Amino acid sequence: MDSSRHPAARAFVHSVYFWLRPELTAGQRAEFERGLRSLRSIENVRHGWIGVPAATDRPIIDRSYSYALTLAFDDAAAQEAYQAHPVHDRFRERFGEGYWEKIVIYDALEAPEAGTTTD
Repeated sequence: MDSSRHPAARAFVHSVYFWLRPELTAGQRAEFERGLRSLRSIENVRHGWIGVPAATDRPIIDRSYSYALTLAFDDAAAQEAYQAHPVHDRFRERFGEGYWEKIVIYDALEAPEAGTTTD
């Protein structure tokens, strides 16, 4: 990100981990994946990744989730607009608690460069 153009803007990363219900069919899982992909089409999303647990095997790694969604935005305001977007609303309404048994969300702001202020 070019901070010279927007000195106060800091990138915002929205990471969502889904634990799907084990009784879902392959068709329902495929439908869920399509729903995840639809979220990347929202205009405020700068980058988006959808993943499944990697085959890494170290004690510190949690591979118990079903899907991971990581979206990057230019700033917190862009992420707020995403939260209110009709595509995001449809995803929540369609899949919600009927598809997942657990969801964990981590939101992060880009750390400021050393010696800069964030006001």
